[in-house]
Amino acid sequence: AQQGRIREKAYGKQKIYFADQEQLPAASDAELRGLDGEIAARSAQLQALQQSCRHMEAELKDLNGSMTTPEMVKEIEALRKDCASYTEKLERIKSATNHVTPEEKEKVCQEQQLYRREWRRRKRMVLAGGLGVILLGWALHSPSHALSRQATELLDAILEGYPKSKKQFFEEVGIETDEEHGVVLPAAP
Repeated sequence: AQQGRIREKAYGKQKIYFADQEQLPAASDAELRGLDGEIAARSAQLQALQQSCRHMEAELKDLNGSMTTPEMVKEIEALRKDCASYTEKLERIKSATNHVTPEEKEKVCQEQQLYRREWRRRKRMVLAGGLGVILLGWALHSPSHALSRQATELLDAILEGYPKSKKQFFEEVGIETDEEHGVVLPAAP
């Protein structure tokens, strides 16, 4: 700094040293244009390299996510085994002699629907009839739908003012339900 090759600037207690630009030769306009052209060419080259790098990274990511040749061979072998077992199963099904005709299937489905409806109807009647016998002392030889409805309405009225749950009420009265015994109405086909 004392010889004049670099310059010194003081900012409070700090000092900054930098090269003295006045000692450097001045560049001509042609040299500046040449340097600007070189900067532009290098910037274009840098962008091309960055684009190529991004493309290669994407390709590498795809390759890392795909299966290797040994993995692919194992997968193909497993799929062939599955295909062979399914083909064998299909042949067994085709060769079976106990096929169900569509008419038989329809008949069975209709019977199941009939039995489900009957189960639900009888469940309502037994619950309502049983409740009617227990609560009102009715002797029911063949419970009617109207009586079933009345008993259901009576049950709802009792449970409205009853301090405990419906399940606790059934336990106290002695009514057993299908749910207690794990019996579930079959689903419709």
